[in-house]
This record gives sequence, C-alpha cells and structure tokens, in this order.
Amino acid sequence: MRYRQLDANGDYVVGQPFLTNTPATVAQAAQTRLGLWKGEWFLNTADGTPWLQSILGKGQNPDPQIQQRILGTPGATSITAYSSSSSATTTRGYKVVCTIATLYDDGTGNNTASFQVTL
Repeated sequence: MRYRQLDANGDYVVGQPFLTNTPATVAQAAQTRLGLWKGEWFLNTADGTPWLQSILGKGQNPDPQIQQRILGTPGATSITAYSSSSSATTTRGYKVVCTIATLYDDGTGNNTASFQVTL
C-alpha cells in the first residue's frame, strides 16, 4: 500500500517520501475514503460515502454506515476508538474522530493510527 502524503489542507506534499505500508498510510486512505462523497467521482458514481443520500440531515444514526466505510479500507482490521458529533443547528457540520488497527506496524510494534474528518 502506497500513498502520497497529504498536508493539513488535504493537498499533496510534493518532495516528501510516500507513505508505504504503515498505519498512517491506512489512516490516510480511510480519511480519503470518507472525504469522497457518493457520486463525486465521474469514473464510478456508485463509490463514495453517502453523506447527502443517507447520512446528513436524515435524523438517524449514521455511525454504522461511516464505520462500514472505514472498515472497507484496504489494510484496516478494526476500529479501536470512534466518536462523531454533529453541529447541525449551528454550523451544519459533522465530525468523525477515529483510531483504527491496521495490518501494518510503524516499526515500534504499534499498528494503530488516528485520523479525523470534518465536514
């Protein structure tokens, strides 16, 4: 598994080594998967997180759908910590904070990585 690193704004970091077979690689892949809205990618409009179709503003618990999307990430084995919050009444946003266990370790025996997605 190999990914180009993203900066805090979600842009590619050019000139840095790729993330390769580490927990951070899987976390970035999961974060990117959640950030892809269903119907957004023209080559596969069925792929993506159904934020508009069945999550945001639907008055139901979206966590199972979001967790299923995270666990569908190659290299993710389980979710070890998860929280989500909605600010629908103020900023109309949604935030997911997650720690996942992965197939890879970071060289110190740690196989977990954390990430967050804010909409």
